[in-house]
Amino acid sequence: MYDKDPVRARPPAHLEGWFAEETTVPLPQYLDAERDRWIERHLPRNIGQESATGVPALRCEVQEQVNPLRTPAAPGNRRVVNETAEAAAVVSRRTSRMRTLAAIPCFDEEVAIGSVVLRARQHADEVLVVDDGCTDNTVKVARDAGATVISHGARKGKGQGIKSALKYAVEHDYDCLVFMDGDGQHDPGEIPLLVEQIRTDTADLVIGFRTFDQMPFYRRFGRAVLDIASSTGSSITDSQCGFRALNRKTMESMLGALRMDDFSTESEMLRIAQERHLRIGETPINCKYGDFDTSTKNPLSHGMEVLGSIFWLAVERKPLLHIGLPGLAAMFAGVFFFLQFLRGFSETGLVPIEQGMLASLFLIPGIVALMLGLALALVARMRG
Repeated sequence: MYDKDPVRARPPAHLEGWFAEETTVPLPQYLDAERDRWIERHLPRNIGQESATGVPALRCEVQEQVNPLRTPAAPGNRRVVNETAEAAAVVSRRTSRMRTLAAIPCFDEEVAIGSVVLRARQHADEVLVVDDGCTDNTVKVARDAGATVISHGARKGKGQGIKSALKYAVEHDYDCLVFMDGDGQHDPGEIPLLVEQIRTDTADLVIGFRTFDQMPFYRRFGRAVLDIASSTGSSITDSQCGFRALNRKTMESMLGALRMDDFSTESEMLRIAQERHLRIGETPINCKYGDFDTSTKNPLSHGMEVLGSIFWLAVERKPLLHIGLPGLAAMFAGVFFFLQFLRGFSETGLVPIEQGMLASLFLIPGIVALMLGLALALVARMRG
């Protein structure tokens, strides 16, 4: 039973005299057979049962590392995704996310530009402020708020600011460009409302529209007139709203086609989108009036400027329709009054002054307009 592997031991020094000879202390060791019998007596045969000593049985849980996009092979198996897979998923989501630029053309708007930039940064990858010759602290406030600033050096008009923003967005490979005013009238928190239709690819140009109850009376009248002049048969609710979003296709289309530098740029963008069959969407927005006046343009002069620009845009694109055709109608009216003049003179021998004046009033401008329309149509054809 014992393995004779003795250990020699010497007695302590104070007991040296008590022992006359060395003793051996054997080390007891179990034989393999007895060890097996001890294990059988003290451990349960089946995993999951408790032993006599009350030691809980060992429970095992099998985990497997697989592709998280694959359906588990059997129910009840808990899968573990390692950190590398999670990081790859995050990178994939970031690369697939649409990059958005918020652009704010402005002139002397230090009162509101800081808060507009700070709130716009929450919904855009970058905020661009186009300084159109500001004379106050607009540039400094915008930079302190975290915006990128492009300065024209002199006042060139809102249209030029829009062109600069379009060029910046295309050169920096943005997927969506959102235009908004810097005077605090547009709510930056509504940027996702416009971007949503771009993200889902349901529209190429999204325009925010204001309800009439948000606007003062004089602005309602001016907007109604400009909507009619800018509609060209479309059903756009608010053609003059500067809060709008463009996708990459629309940015590239507008960049080389916009020509106006004043406040008529919104109408010109709408006309270009209709001519190039771009999808135009709308979404309702809120607009603030009356908190503080940061407008740099009188509403009356603004409306007259936009109307004049819309007229010349229409004339430039379709001169025969807008100049030649009215000139032809005036010329026919002049011919009619001239025939009446000749008839009255032949019957009475007297010169009918009224018919002669009417004939001159319609005939001469009508001929000039018809010739001008033909010349402009020829120039437009050669340019195209």
